[in-house]
Amino acid sequence: MHLRIVFSCALLLVTVVSPPLANASSKAIHQVYIVYLGEKHDDPSMVTASHHDLLTSVLGSKAEALKSIVYSYKHGFSGFAAMLTESQAETLAEFPQVINVNPNTYHQVHTTRSWDFLGLDYKNNHQQQPSLLRRAKYGEDVIIGVIDTGIWPESPSFEDNGYGSIPERWRGTCQTGQSFDNTKCNRKIIGARWYGHGIRAAVLKRDIMSPRDSNGHGTHVASIIAGSQVSGVSYGGNLATGTTRGGAPRARLGIYKVCWGDKGCPDMAILAAIDDAIHDGVDILSISLGLAGHEIPGTLHAVLRGISVVVSGGNDGPVPQTVSNAVPWVTTVAASTIDRAFPTLISLGNKENLVGQSLYYNASVVSNNFEDLVYGRSCNEASLASRNVTGKFVMCYAPEAPPGARLHTAIYHTMDAGAKGLIFAQHANNELDTLDECDGIMPCVLVDFEIAERILSYWGITGKPVVKVSPAVTVVGDGVSAPRVASFSSRGPSPLFPGTLKPDISAPGVIILAAMRGSYQLMSGTSMACPHVSAVTGLLKSVHPDWSPAMLKSAIVTTVIAAASFVDLFGMPIQAEGAPRKLADPFDFGGGNIDPDRAADPGLVYDVDAGDYIKFVNCTQHGSWLDDCELNQRNLNLPSIAVPNLKDYVTVRRTVMNVGPLEATYRVEVEAPAGVAVSVEPSVINFTRGASRSITFVVAFTARQRVQGGYVFGSLIWRSNGSAHSVRIPVAVRTVIQDFVADTS
Repeated sequence: MHLRIVFSCALLLVTVVSPPLANASSKAIHQVYIVYLGEKHDDPSMVTASHHDLLTSVLGSKAEALKSIVYSYKHGFSGFAAMLTESQAETLAEFPQVINVNPNTYHQVHTTRSWDFLGLDYKNNHQQQPSLLRRAKYGEDVIIGVIDTGIWPESPSFEDNGYGSIPERWRGTCQTGQSFDNTKCNRKIIGARWYGHGIRAAVLKRDIMSPRDSNGHGTHVASIIAGSQVSGVSYGGNLATGTTRGGAPRARLGIYKVCWGDKGCPDMAILAAIDDAIHDGVDILSISLGLAGHEIPGTLHAVLRGISVVVSGGNDGPVPQTVSNAVPWVTTVAASTIDRAFPTLISLGNKENLVGQSLYYNASVVSNNFEDLVYGRSCNEASLASRNVTGKFVMCYAPEAPPGARLHTAIYHTMDAGAKGLIFAQHANNELDTLDECDGIMPCVLVDFEIAERILSYWGITGKPVVKVSPAVTVVGDGVSAPRVASFSSRGPSPLFPGTLKPDISAPGVIILAAMRGSYQLMSGTSMACPHVSAVTGLLKSVHPDWSPAMLKSAIVTTVIAAASFVDLFGMPIQAEGAPRKLADPFDFGGGNIDPDRAADPGLVYDVDAGDYIKFVNCTQHGSWLDDCELNQRNLNLPSIAVPNLKDYVTVRRTVMNVGPLEATYRVEVEAPAGVAVSVEPSVINFTRGASRSITFVVAFTARQRVQGGYVFGSLIWRSNGSAHSVRIPVAVRTVIQDFVADTS
């Protein structure tokens, strides 16, 4: 069954590849559909009335229309979510004012040290050049909207001591509900909404019907963005001890709860939250949600109104083509590690001492005595059933298992079998990435295969093998190799938008300590990386209030050349975790690891005209990559270049805007992708007082070998005289012989 789609200059809000509607046998079944009507031009009340009228014409009465409608989107755009049958959805799709109709889809939710690691700390007050944090007055009065699982307002991270009055431009509300009255908002949490319409009653009952966060994810995210300073914070009283705070600790928060229990985060609620956020007056939207192959809807409407949208790239790595939230107008964030580890001493009965990684801190549970050691192989239900593991430590080591063997499954089975502790062997490259799965359940240590083989060797030659596991300790600084791209972080290229290089940037997202309900917990994910970039975007907005979202994004992406951004703490190229570990490329981390202070003064930026985004959408929805559409996508003025189909020769156009000294000269430096010749014209650009602040240049790519190949990578840097500014964009090129044929190697 096919729904007619009418394309206009307004953004298509739903996913590019929509799930099919129900088949003919289920026409009487009601489900939520999202009806998109394009840009809104009237008073919001008139927009809502038009929605009711449209539904009435299909359902036969206004009473039925009011009963059917779930959300009316009326601030940033026009559309609604309603309970409909398939045939009713088909009928609505035939109206000329309807752009599209699609079923509702559910998305999933994708620190004491991380901000210091990025250079945004309170200890640099005496440096000659003030830091971004100081220049931005710690994010004072920037309003950041968080679309997530809600908020736990009693956390010390959200105290509003020292805050002034709420900015007059704020038009939001503090929506009350279960265990959440008006007093739960303050001068930091200046607004909170929740979106329970259309969610089954049984799901709501398992959650809290208010902005209160029963999950903890949204609270964690919000405190990374704007948490107040809280000293003496740790995990379990022993690990990661220090002062926790957000990156923009004086920013204001608008909270939008759209996620419910294990059901996830429906499109209909996300759209309503974005629509309300536009009305409320947020400056930044932080969205740590996603679903592979599906784009978060509605984000362009926010961007067109000057709101920067920062999104997580997904946790489906290290497999290529898994990055989500890949539309060009958002900032898509990958996850990286910081310079902190939690080594744990493992002592064997033969007096051999080995080291793993653990988050287990409870010395009263970790006995000073040696405990019996059992080899549980894969630690599945069958392998444990044939062994007596009650009260013993179990080593789970199955080298023949695939790299993705799940730690949480082994934890579940060993606990169920009555084990006292667990030593889990996995590939050497990603111990820290999965460490939070060991979170406080029982003594749980991660080791690599080499350590596992040494333990197994001892177990095999000893009649009564025993082991002692000591509490984990915290190690911070130069002894820890960082940053590295996390193994779980989703990788490019985007299968939906291969001509848009994603992700854009990486940021700390592994074992991040932040608020969760009434305590502080360690969590990992691109969900944790996203709020780091949201906070930095907020600081930049405070320093440069007249910059567009594209300019803010450009400043972040193009300034990652410093030692903490493109190479690790030891001056070595940043690596990407996986099986095996490899040097990171732009499909792992975009421009590199974020460098907040450098982003405040980028020298040049790449801005994008709103009309070019709209052209991009229309071309994408038509499915045409010919003529003007192909040129539009290739020449969209992004701070990156992706050429997925280089046959012989192609040119790409970019324009830079000078936001540095009025008089400046920049010279280009090119790192050409292997097998590709690259030239830039002009190779020198000059800005003079009174002349245009923008200059266009053309990059020509020529294939030096005709192969059906994979992607190769390079970069293009504009460096000013004296090297005061270095403006770098990543480049990805794939040579092809035949159209639409992937790498055949």
